[in-house]
Amino acid sequence: MKFKAYTLRNLREIPYINRLSEEEIFQIEVTSQVFPFKTNNYVVEKLIDWENAPDDPLFILNFPQKDMLRPEHYNLVASAYREGNPERLRDIVKEIRYTLNPHPAGQLELNLPTFRGKKLKGIQHKYRETVLFFAKRAQTCHAYCTFCFRWPQFIGDTELKIGSNDISELIDYLGEHPEVTDLLFTGGDPMTMKASLFAEYIDAIISADLHNIRNIRIGSRVLTYWPYRFITDDDADILLETFERIVNSGMHLAFMAHFNHPRELETEEVEQAIKRIRETGAEIRTQSPILRNINDDPDIWAEMWERQVQLGCIPYYMFMVRDTGAQQYFGVPIVEAYNIFRDAFRQVSGLARTVRGPVMSTTPGKIHILGVSYVRGEPVINLTMLQGRDPDWVMRPFYAEYDEDAYWLDELVPAFGKESFFFEDSFGELEYSLFGDLN
Repeated sequence: MKFKAYTLRNLREIPYINRLSEEEIFQIEVTSQVFPFKTNNYVVEKLIDWENAPDDPLFILNFPQKDMLRPEHYNLVASAYREGNPERLRDIVKEIRYTLNPHPAGQLELNLPTFRGKKLKGIQHKYRETVLFFAKRAQTCHAYCTFCFRWPQFIGDTELKIGSNDISELIDYLGEHPEVTDLLFTGGDPMTMKASLFAEYIDAIISADLHNIRNIRIGSRVLTYWPYRFITDDDADILLETFERIVNSGMHLAFMAHFNHPRELETEEVEQAIKRIRETGAEIRTQSPILRNINDDPDIWAEMWERQVQLGCIPYYMFMVRDTGAQQYFGVPIVEAYNIFRDAFRQVSGLARTVRGPVMSTTPGKIHILGVSYVRGEPVINLTMLQGRDPDWVMRPFYAEYDEDAYWLDELVPAFGKESFFFEDSFGELEYSLFGDLN
């Protein structure tokens, strides 16, 4: 299969799109003015159940939905779109986007390190051991998830983009930060790069002989959206040979795959792609947010984890939907998410219980929701940090008042009459001092 992208420009050329009503197509067109829309022929022909569109979960995963926008925002955009007034539409869309918390958890303000007197706009360093690299050529995907927390990377606004082509700058930074053991290639999707360019980056890192870098991670959605990347693409073999070079160099390669629904794991193509990746010596770890309207059902998660184990993958994370974009449409409250996780976890064997969740990737760190306990007959929410901006915060238990309506950390209140969570007192001093300029 040759790759064919579908965007707003050729939306009406998509096979089966005429099964939708004109009003449903118009709603996609309006919502896609704010949120990026892109899908492809593999998703359209192999994954989506068009008999159940627009309610099919794989359809919702790719096609922006009217309710992703608040009613007042939708009406404003729809009005300007009908008028055919591009300037008014552009101004409205930009204003709405900036209300959607386009870079959550301090991605621009706190995560970009300063090195040799300048901000490194293609690198994030939030946790001591791990650095993220955003290759500029990887700031797209084979298809865009409607829930994506990095949606600002795809809307053409240079103020919101993160990316760099300078691998030498990355290598210098890693060399002067011996505490870093893991390098994560992220995006967008690094697997949209030509294999030759990805190989250049990897070969430069291997040649630099950075003794502190023990793990290479690749964050990618390609196994869902274009498994042919490892099967029939012209440079598939070059890409897999690069994976082998990473492993043969002595570094561990972890392919961080994103699967949101069991159906993404059912095609022959994804089975073959997974097999070829694993044959290089890489491991595949899987993760997904819990998503209203897509996978907010414990049976779906249990089925997905069991299938992943059968294919040789390692279930890794269930995330909470981040506080950006269309969180109000996709988000699941903290207590409900925990109950879904627990009900799914109980159904699977120990081999699938490698998964951790639900987890919030917040500004202070990755917060693991451990459950609900009762103290003197009153419920409280148990929490801990799997990762923190300050490593001393990791695995320290803390508690929040029980709240069935809370979706995110900033909606939780410390339990037992405390004025703040333990990390809040020191966070102000810490946030600008970590991983600062060395020279």
